[in-house]
Amino acid sequence: MRPWAHPWRFALTALAALILIWLVLAVWPDWLQDLLGRKKTFVNTLLNGLTLAGLYFLVASGFTLIFGLMRNVNLAHGSLYLMGGYIGYEVAEASGSWLLGAAAALFALASIGAILQVVVFRRMQGDDLRQTLVTIGISIVAADLMLAAWGGTTYQFEPPEGLFGAVTLPIVSTIKSSGAAVFIKYPFYRLFVLFLAVAIGLGLWVFLNKTKTGMTIRAGVDDRSMLAATGVNVDLVFVLVFALGAGLAGLAGVIGGTALSIAPGEDVRYLLASLVVVIVGGMGSIAGAAIGALLIGLAEQFGLAYFPTYGVVLTFVVMIAVLAIRPQGIMGR
Repeated sequence: MRPWAHPWRFALTALAALILIWLVLAVWPDWLQDLLGRKKTFVNTLLNGLTLAGLYFLVASGFTLIFGLMRNVNLAHGSLYLMGGYIGYEVAEASGSWLLGAAAALFALASIGAILQVVVFRRMQGDDLRQTLVTIGISIVAADLMLAAWGGTTYQFEPPEGLFGAVTLPIVSTIKSSGAAVFIKYPFYRLFVLFLAVAIGLGLWVFLNKTKTGMTIRAGVDDRSMLAATGVNVDLVFVLVFALGAGLAGLAGVIGGTALSIAPGEDVRYLLASLVVVIVGGMGSIAGAAIGALLIGLAEQFGLAYFPTYGVVLTFVVMIAVLAIRPQGIMGR
């Protein structure tokens, strides 16, 4: 849809973007600092929200492929995230290579996802209630097994040497009395998470919308029997999609374990975040998952920074507001 088809909506979006750019780049006057606090706090909160949105998108992109696109209710998706973090941590510690740990988590969880699709979901295709109950049971068993194997200790990855440290951003925090500008610094790894999420999101969108394989996947979801009649192995296509979604969850476990940490209970947190992101963005839409992750990440971080008592509530306020206006989600069909 062309942006000028709704000029008022386009104008409001452009105005909001200009205000945000001014808030980030300009030196704040005293009245604005009294209203919003220090500029450094605001910009760091904004960047934290963007990078958290990138992490949420990495987890939710796999979930939207499985739940939103294939209509498989996988409530063990958070367990795939946590298991990927643990496997990646063990491999990274044993090999001394963060990249090897990330690759191991990606391929190990893709394999587990393929097995889940063949053993569990293929037998319950179209039966949402059974899928829900079985995957809840799988998540409980998986959580106990991971707790027995790795205990209640919190683990954190060391980022690669090339991504370690902070970078100076071209954003002026304040001006000293001498006239020298003070620039904001931010961890390089968190910016890497954001760029990686954007790259994966663009790759998934191109794969699903511009390639023959992606069109085959969408056709299989819309009309499985018709696609099978053309000679396509629909079961194999679904296994590959499920493996891709689970592999992205495993990779996100390593990414999140480096930016934050890996510990018992993270599976529930990221499952809930994925559900909210997919509901807000719209099921089956990669662009919707990106928008949903952006809204939820920013709401969570600004809520914690400016409304710490009610910060958690802000996430659900966003979800309720979106569902009241568009029950199918922002980009849902």
